Amino acid sequence: MDILTILIVLALVATLISLIWGVASMAQGGNYDAEHGAQLMNARVGFQAVAVVLLLIVLVMSVD
Repeated sequence: MDILTILIVLALVATLISLIWGVASMAQGGNYDAEHGAQLMNARVGFQAVAVVLLLIVLVMSVD
């Protein structure tokens, strides 16, 4: 398993964790959700972007 595969898996796991954390925060509501809801969403989107970019890098490298 090469380093890009490991990084992609880590980015996907981080995305899943931030998604679950955000959904649990929304379900509970309250002060924590009001203060951190947008941060959790931004983290999820950032992790997804990293995963997509890494996948594109692997795709471009495999074409050569």
